[in-house]
Amino acid sequence: MYSNVDLYIDGQWRAARDGRSLDVFNPANGEVLGQVARASIADLNEALEAAERGFKVWRATSAFDRYKIMRKAAQLVRDRAESIATQMTLEQGKPLSEARTETLAAADIIDWLAEEGRRTYGRIVPSRGEGIEQRVIMEPVGPVAAFTPWNFPLNQVVRKLSSALAAGCSIIVKGPEETPSSPAELIRAFADAGVPAGVIALVYGVPAEISNYLIPHPVIRKVTFTGSTPVGKQLAALAGQHMKRATMELGGHAPAIVFEDADLDSAVRLLCTAKFRNAGQVCVSPTRFLVQRKVFEPFLQAFIAQARQIKVGNGLEEGVSMGPLAIDRRVPAVHALVEDARGAGATVHIGGKAVEGPGYFYEPTVISGLTREMRIMNEEPFGPVALVIPFDTLEEALAEANRLPFGLAAYAFTSSSKTAQALSNGVEAGMLTINHLGIGLPEVPFGGVKDSGYGSEGGTEAIEAYLNTKLVTHLG
Repeated sequence: MYSNVDLYIDGQWRAARDGRSLDVFNPANGEVLGQVARASIADLNEALEAAERGFKVWRATSAFDRYKIMRKAAQLVRDRAESIATQMTLEQGKPLSEARTETLAAADIIDWLAEEGRRTYGRIVPSRGEGIEQRVIMEPVGPVAAFTPWNFPLNQVVRKLSSALAAGCSIIVKGPEETPSSPAELIRAFADAGVPAGVIALVYGVPAEISNYLIPHPVIRKVTFTGSTPVGKQLAALAGQHMKRATMELGGHAPAIVFEDADLDSAVRLLCTAKFRNAGQVCVSPTRFLVQRKVFEPFLQAFIAQARQIKVGNGLEEGVSMGPLAIDRRVPAVHALVEDARGAGATVHIGGKAVEGPGYFYEPTVISGLTREMRIMNEEPFGPVALVIPFDTLEEALAEANRLPFGLAAYAFTSSSKTAQALSNGVEAGMLTINHLGIGLPEVPFGGVKDSGYGSEGGTEAIEAYLNTKLVTHLG
């Protein structure tokens, strides 16, 4: 069911020049699934040379022709969705239903950005003098280096890939070594749809080695990264040293604020689903559940009851609603945060430990009795852990929501339009969704503020990051 994964360079799928590879593991049982080719500097040089050639071809391809090829790629992804989703579940662990949803959503993202590529309009600026024409032209920035994580193997690649291609850029994708097969199948769809050789490259290897070589290289004109805040800061600094444009989609520690006038049943149902999706390995996952004191206990008990219904297991098995953590090191990392809180007096209502047996499973966990000094209240757990904290006033909730340096996503539930407006103005986050889960659609912005990064990977803003603005002013 799982094949070894090659590099894709200059229109060819091939092994690394030096023959090296890395093991890929199944997180549901810890067994080796196969190997992924490990790129060397020689491979990167070939990818860079091809990307430079490919950019010249692709930027000269009309926006309409790029659109047609991208739409064909989207349809191929839909046609191959079951196979791609199965590969994703095998290597990443998420339930097959979630993998299928991610795959089909990737096709929607391609479609959206293909359409946006046809609308990268310039403008005419009225001049001050007679006979002068002032035109503003949008041009592709150039070859792109994209670095993507393992938690959403398709979602994080497709946003960068589709934005770059729609704008007329070539791109080198450094895919996730832990989950390489599903992004490879995504790029295979683009290749099969007719994207010319050199326009797309896919490499895997040692992340620091690849980023330290690609980002300063003069061929690369744009850098985009999704991952942790510490790594993102390093890459942003490196890009800045070389005057490369950058988009950074980094970590979060999202607050979910539930007011006493909220529809409690809806809040519990939606927030529990959002929390334990992908075993909590979601950058926008709600983590700090701030609940107004009057409804704190009813919310806590209802949330615990719903969390108890989650079936944990192999994502390919029927009825499983939460799979394993994707990487073995994540289990002790999550558990260390839980144990620190427990040792400092927090109450672990359910979960709080790894599941016995093979695989990288951790139980759905709900904790209360928390204080700001605990590590888990300050460090993103990136796992299936919900922190439930009471508050009394709107001001108190906003203070806690904004306390951390992160500002990616936030959630709120209230029936008061006045409260909703106050949250809209007061929450420091790139995305705020009130009374429903409305984050991540292709047509809306996706990005954060503060230590959660800058730039957007959704909506009309997504393609703007891959375009340069040029003024042409002409007399006569």
